[in-house]
Amino acid sequence: MVAGNKDFVARHPVATKRALRAILRATDICSSNADRVARFLVEGGYTKRYDFARQALNDIPYGTWRDYSPEDTVRFYALRLHEVGMVKLTPQKIIAQGTNWRFLNELRKEMKA
Repeated sequence: MVAGNKDFVARHPVATKRALRAILRATDICSSNADRVARFLVEGGYTKRYDFARQALNDIPYGTWRDYSPEDTVRFYALRLHEVGMVKLTPQKIIAQGTNWRFLNELRKEMKA
Protein backbone atom coordinates (compact mmCIF):
# COMPACT_ATOMS: atom_id res chain seq x y z
CA MET A 1 0.00 0.00 0.00
CA VAL A 2 1.19 3.46 -0.82
CA ALA A 3 -0.27 6.63 0.65
CA GLY A 4 0.52 10.25 -0.08
CA ASN A 5 -0.33 13.59 1.44
CA LYS A 6 -3.10 15.13 -0.67
CA ASP A 7 -1.45 18.57 -0.77
CA PHE A 8 1.97 17.16 -1.69
CA VAL A 9 0.50 15.02 -4.48
CA ALA A 10 -1.38 18.03 -5.89
CA ARG A 11 1.70 20.31 -5.73
CA HIS A 12 4.26 17.74 -6.88
CA PRO A 13 2.65 15.31 -9.34
CA VAL A 14 5.92 14.54 -11.14
CA ALA A 15 7.73 13.67 -7.90
CA THR A 16 4.74 11.61 -6.78
CA LYS A 17 4.69 9.61 -9.99
CA ARG A 18 8.47 9.09 -9.87
CA ALA A 19 8.29 7.82 -6.28
CA LEU A 20 5.44 5.45 -7.12
CA ARG A 21 7.31 4.21 -10.21
CA ALA A 22 10.40 3.50 -8.08
CA ILE A 23 8.32 1.55 -5.55
CA LEU A 24 6.66 -0.51 -8.28
CA ARG A 25 9.99 -1.20 -9.99
CA ALA A 26 11.46 -2.32 -6.66
CA THR A 27 8.47 -4.62 -6.27
CA ASP A 28 9.15 -6.09 -9.69
CA ILE A 29 12.83 -6.61 -8.80
CA CYS A 30 11.88 -8.42 -5.59
CA SER A 31 9.63 -10.67 -7.64
CA SER A 32 12.00 -11.43 -10.49
CA ASN A 33 15.42 -11.40 -8.74
CA ALA A 34 14.82 -12.87 -5.30
CA ASP A 35 18.38 -14.24 -5.01
CA ARG A 36 19.92 -10.85 -5.78
CA VAL A 37 17.59 -9.04 -3.38
CA ALA A 38 18.22 -11.56 -0.59
CA ARG A 39 22.00 -11.05 -1.00
CA PHE A 40 21.47 -7.27 -0.91
CA LEU A 41 19.50 -7.58 2.34
CA VAL A 42 22.25 -9.64 3.96
CA GLU A 43 25.10 -7.47 2.66
CA GLY A 44 23.28 -4.31 3.76
CA GLY A 45 22.86 -5.65 7.28
CA TYR A 46 19.06 -5.74 7.11
CA THR A 47 19.10 -9.41 8.04
CA LYS A 48 21.77 -11.97 8.87
CA ARG A 49 20.13 -15.00 7.28
CA TYR A 50 20.15 -15.30 3.51
CA ASP A 51 17.90 -18.35 3.60
CA PHE A 52 15.21 -16.52 5.59
CA ALA A 53 15.37 -13.49 3.32
CA ARG A 54 15.10 -15.68 0.22
CA GLN A 55 12.16 -17.60 1.66
CA ALA A 56 10.34 -14.38 2.59
CA LEU A 57 10.85 -13.00 -0.91
CA ASN A 58 9.41 -16.20 -2.35
CA ASP A 59 6.43 -16.23 0.02
CA ILE A 60 5.38 -12.61 -0.49
CA PRO A 61 3.46 -12.27 -3.78
CA TYR A 62 5.37 -9.22 -5.05
CA GLY A 63 4.58 -9.90 -8.67
CA THR A 64 0.81 -9.74 -8.34
CA TRP A 65 0.36 -5.98 -7.97
CA ARG A 66 -0.81 -5.77 -11.58
CA ASP A 67 -3.46 -8.45 -11.08
CA TYR A 68 -5.40 -7.04 -8.14
CA SER A 69 -7.84 -4.17 -8.01
CA PRO A 70 -6.70 -1.60 -5.44
CA GLU A 71 -10.24 -0.21 -5.31
CA ASP A 72 -11.64 -3.61 -4.33
CA THR A 73 -8.95 -3.94 -1.66
CA VAL A 74 -9.75 -0.53 -0.16
CA ARG A 75 -13.47 -1.34 -0.31
CA PHE A 76 -12.95 -4.66 1.50
CA TYR A 77 -10.87 -3.24 4.36
CA ALA A 78 -12.95 -0.06 4.65
CA LEU A 79 -16.07 -2.21 5.01
CA ARG A 80 -14.45 -4.29 7.76
CA LEU A 81 -13.37 -1.12 9.62
CA HIS A 82 -16.80 0.45 9.12
CA GLU A 83 -18.54 -2.68 10.45
CA VAL A 84 -16.60 -2.57 13.72
CA GLY A 85 -17.03 1.19 14.09
CA MET A 86 -13.42 2.20 13.55
CA VAL A 87 -14.34 4.46 10.63
CA LYS A 88 -17.57 6.38 10.18
CA LEU A 89 -17.47 6.88 6.42
CA THR A 90 -18.85 4.21 4.13
CA PRO A 91 -16.42 2.39 1.85
CA GLN A 92 -17.89 4.25 -1.13
CA LYS A 93 -17.22 7.63 0.48
CA ILE A 94 -13.70 6.61 1.47
CA ILE A 95 -12.95 5.61 -2.12
CA ALA A 96 -14.59 8.74 -3.57
CA GLN A 97 -12.95 11.18 -1.15
CA GLY A 98 -9.66 9.52 -0.29
CA THR A 99 -8.30 7.76 -3.35
CA ASN A 100 -6.75 8.79 -6.62
CA TRP A 101 -5.83 5.98 -9.00
CA ARG A 102 -4.51 8.26 -11.76
CA PHE A 103 -0.79 7.65 -11.18
CA LEU A 104 -1.22 3.93 -10.66
CA ASN A 105 -3.31 3.56 -13.82
CA GLU A 106 -0.74 5.50 -15.85
CA LEU A 107 2.12 3.42 -14.48
CA ARG A 108 0.28 0.17 -15.10
CA LYS A 109 0.13 1.07 -18.78
CA GLU A 110 3.74 2.33 -18.82
CA MET A 111 5.15 -0.72 -17.01
CA LYS A 112 3.10 -3.31 -18.88
CA ALA A 113 6.07 -5.44 -19.97
